[in-house]
Amino acid sequence: MITEAQMRLLELCAIRVEGKSVDWALIARCALSGHLDALCEGNIPEESPSARKNLPILRHGLRAPLSDHASRIEEELRLAEKAGARLTTVLDSSYPNNLRGVQDLPPFLFFRGDLAAEADRNSVAVVGTRDASDIGLSRAKRVARELGEAGFTISSGLARGIDTAAHETALHFERRTLAVLGTGITRCYPKENAGLLEKIAESGAVLSQFWPSRSPGRDTFPRRNHVTSGISLGSVVIEAARTSGAKMQARVASEQGRHVLLLRSLVDTQEWARKMVDSGRATAVDNTTQIIERLRDPSPPHSEPLTEQLRLDVQ
Repeated sequence: MITEAQMRLLELCAIRVEGKSVDWALIARCALSGHLDALCEGNIPEESPSARKNLPILRHGLRAPLSDHASRIEEELRLAEKAGARLTTVLDSSYPNNLRGVQDLPPFLFFRGDLAAEADRNSVAVVGTRDASDIGLSRAKRVARELGEAGFTISSGLARGIDTAAHETALHFERRTLAVLGTGITRCYPKENAGLLEKIAESGAVLSQFWPSRSPGRDTFPRRNHVTSGISLGSVVIEAARTSGAKMQARVASEQGRHVLLLRSLVDTQEWARKMVDSGRATAVDNTTQIIERLRDPSPPHSEPLTEQLRLDVQ
């Protein structure tokens, strides 16, 4: 059973005006700062380009009662319940603490398994290309194992290649792992990882920022990267070409003020990685010891304001 405030939050997210939605990250930030009522009244108490752009959409959408979206939301909640998933929102104490600290946070998450505030506060993303080499997979397994032994939760995106190796290694050594989906919580992509998803849900957590019925799309996986990065202290990129989604996650992590840790072998072979290190937006690391030292460094990593290009687009 969801609360009245949770329902209003979901109803705001369900607004559609000529194919456009109110920026979900804007909704999340306003709700987190205690301004959910203001949004429901057609006001955005935030001075930002996003607020100015979204105010007409919000007010147009509020010409109809928010309750008009209730039936759609109830169906999505039914689908989530059928899949064994639960809901957490920025209004709830169960919402992951690391995500609260980023500008592009999602207003809600559906999840299977259990959220563990203390363990997940020390989450580290281990990510990389789907088309991983044998040595890349070996490196991913070693990093995931050694980070797990040091008490870190391993987060990743359930994709083929590096992500799968990181999740499987964590499970093999009975360490906690989080899988962030690029689909709704009722689906699994790629399909061959359905068994892996179930194992993660049994001992860790599977998370989705989308409506439960959402199928994979061109926009969903880039948006998944925002959450995989935001839920973590930092992102360790094992192997990633210029067009890899892991390169995007490295960029997003830098924008979010998270640690960006690139294996030396990646920096030596990829120009984009060298540029990130040279600009101070990432750190080249030779081993897991250096990764841990950087993660435990009290000085904040380099960060820069979110750009419109990296803004969390809504559904």
